[in-house]
Amino acid sequence: MLQLNLPNYSFRIKIQNNKQFIFDNQRKKFVTLTPEEWVRQNFIRFLIEEKNYPTSFIAVEKLIEVNGMRKRCDAIVYNSNFEPIMIIEFKAPQVSLIQETFDQAAIYNSKLKVNYLIISNGLDHYSCMVDTENCRYNFLPTIPSYNSII
Repeated sequence: MLQLNLPNYSFRIKIQNNKQFIFDNQRKKFVTLTPEEWVRQNFIRFLIEEKNYPTSFIAVEKLIEVNGMRKRCDAIVYNSNFEPIMIIEFKAPQVSLIQETFDQAAIYNSKLKVNYLIISNGLDHYSCMVDTENCRYNFLPTIPSYNSII
């Protein structure tokens, strides 16, 4: 797979019926290894190993309902009270991170009301703090550590 703008990690990968699968530690199962999944697995590993996010506070492919429609957040980070505090949206490396990507996370946030959003395609990463009072995003210079957002 493509080298991302993240540290190198090793993963359990298997091939079955000519398809590649990667073991997802969060979901405790093998999942199809797509370019977006490659980004998700690497980025979540980065959060856990480099930014000290507790493994048990990260939910992957979390189903939520927004305006009567079922949506799936790529990842949600929770605090120790199991309240959502961050939404993470992943795209494949060849997908440009455009306003539409931020809008997708903002739609999810209309339901979850978190203080932080991150979007990443594995090459570019953007993190921001949600300023609900002024209806804007305040972009952060780096991906925050878990201790800095709780």
